[in-house]
Amino acid sequence: QVQLVESGGGLVQAGGSLRLSCVASVPTLNYYMGWFRQAPGNEREFVAAISWSGTNRYYSDSVKGRFTIFRDNAKNTVYLQMNSLEPEDTAVYYCAGIIGKRNYYPPTDFNYWGQGTQVTVSS
Repeated sequence: QVQLVESGGGLVQAGGSLRLSCVASVPTLNYYMGWFRQAPGNEREFVAAISWSGTNRYYSDSVKGRFTIFRDNAKNTVYLQMNSLEPEDTAVYYCAGIIGKRNYYPPTDFNYWGQGTQVTVSS
């Protein structure tokens, strides 16, 4: 059973930064990883994803240019660096994974999920 544990959430003012971390219980070298978020009253939405090697990265339009996803397979950890945060970024952020070494998987393919970490951006 794959376990994903997120950390790094918190309260930050608009314009500030946070870095989320996701530590996996298995070697992440074989996994395509991603971040999703869910705001109150909204459906969970895709934020970013990264291929097993880190070469390919994908972002939603709402975070492109502000967020960066990266990984350290030696530490079985995936990160989400969030800059220029906006109140609209307030949500629970979830780490997700899928086993595989393709360069891309659709957001609907993720089948391993963390429990989430709360990010709150005040105006």
